[in-house]
Amino acid sequence: MPLSPYLHFDGTCTEALAFYAEVFGDPAPDIRTFGEMPDLPADWDKTRVLHGAVKIAGGVLMASDSPTGMPTEPQAGMSISAALPDDATARAAFDRLAEGGAVIMPYEKTFFSTGFGMLKDRFGTHWMISIDEAMPA
Repeated sequence: MPLSPYLHFDGTCTEALAFYAEVFGDPAPDIRTFGEMPDLPADWDKTRVLHGAVKIAGGVLMASDSPTGMPTEPQAGMSISAALPDDATARAAFDRLAEGGAVIMPYEKTFFSTGFGMLKDRFGTHWMISIDEAMPA
């Protein structure tokens, strides 16, 4: 089984996965809510995401919301790395993800890539966006 990142949100998972699918031009995410779970505690929010997945850049990004009353910190101390096919696609994804977020390193040419940038999006997810290319010698 391939390695797949799994993100945790505190009530914004549906919105985040829909946004990521839109940014990367992928199909709508597959969402399962706590409301579909048998024997759900009465005080849990049925609309929160129990499990969700979206296809991005040839991989699968999975995610969920924390259960009601169990807050979680958004993706601290990790980044999702997405290598995209060309500069225009990578730059467009970077710019969209940066809307309402914070640019950590602007998207630009580096010593190791013709296009690379880092940001934290409005949902708290850290991204490293680059062009899918061989590393220069």
